[in-house]
Order: sequence, then C-alpha cells, then structure tokens
Amino acid sequence: MSRLLGLLGGTFDPVHNGHLRAALDVCEAGQLDQLRLLPCHIPPHRQTPRVDAATRLQLLQAAIHGEEPRLVVDDRELRRDAVSYTVDTLHSLHLDFPAARLCLLLGTDTFNGLPSWHRWRELGELAHLVVMQRPDFSATDDPVLARWMRERRTEDWTDLRAEPFGRVLFQPVAQLGISASLVRQRLAAGRSARYLVPEPVWQQIQQQQLYAAP
Repeated sequence: MSRLLGLLGGTFDPVHNGHLRAALDVCEAGQLDQLRLLPCHIPPHRQTPRVDAATRLQLLQAAIHGEEPRLVVDDRELRRDAVSYTVDTLHSLHLDFPAARLCLLLGTDTFNGLPSWHRWRELGELAHLVVMQRPDFSATDDPVLARWMRERRTEDWTDLRAEPFGRVLFQPVAQLGISASLVRQRLAAGRSARYLVPEPVWQQIQQQQLYAAP
C-alpha cells in the first residue's frame, strides 16, 4: 500500500495545543505514515501574521519536539516569497513524494469556504481532503461544494491509500476550544497562555516577549 502523508497548513500564529491534538487524532485514526505541518508565509484569506515567519517556524519546531518523525515541520511555503496558495504547495509536494498519497487536513469552517480558494477544484486532483470534524459541524449550504463533495465522500480510510487523490473524508477530532486569536488576545492583555500552548512554546513566548500589547 502507498504511504499516506497528512498535510496541515496554517499561519500557526502561534501554534497551540488545539492544532497538535487534532493533528495527532488524524494521525492515529488514519494510521498516517507522517503528518507535515506547513506554516504559511503570506496567507491569502486572512490578515498578516503578528509574528515573523522565522519566529513562527521556531515555535512550531519546538512544539513538535519528541514527536518526530510522525510530525514534521515543512517550511516550503516560508521559502516562497509569494502568497501561499495551497494548490502550488501540493504540486511541490508531488515532486518530492511522487509515490505517496497526500491528505490535506482542513477544519470544517475552512472546508465550507473552499470555493473561495484559488483554483480550489484542482485540490481534489492532487490530494485527498480530510475534514477535521467538530461536534457542532453543519454541512455546507453551498450547492456547488455539496455536489462536489457527494461525488467524492468516503467513510473508509483504506480508500485514501488505495486511490491516488480525490476522496473527502470527515474525521472527528478532539475539540479543545483553543484558537490562535484567543492566545494572542490573552497575551496582549498581559494574561498567561500557559497550558493553551505546548510548554516549550510558552517558554519561548515569555523569553522573547512575543504577542505582548504594543
């Protein structure tokens, strides 16, 4: 059977325990061979990250220490001095891992907004989509996306190893109620973010005085 590589992108501004717990849930459920975390350089759908790319990369590497090689930080988007379009990243990964099955991990809100993405239909021609499902998830009301999903949906992880791309699978994950914006807000207000982020990340945030109120 082909190798199954998970891909989780984001600004990770900063990385927090919600990111990592969901990543591990998907790793275990799908028995992934590896999950690659891809920090975004210039996000097309949100504001510029508060912290520079080099620091976010450093925090992410500290966060996964001890989980390698199951979790790996992939900095290819940070090395591109352009908007971080996922379709371009998937093309790049195919060159590096031509025999692997790629599984793009998305949150439920992100998945529902997929038609706003750059060349979004091509994503299903390059990878499988794994939607990290929260308990209160409601299916998309976009008829185009709903029709596109129905033709591809599966409940069986073995389909993702057997087929090269194009499947959509919904995977329940632990919901910790943590967001990067919540962490930033607490830090800007002078409050602690301990236990919301991995301890090595918290130590570096303190040492470098990151995300403090201006």
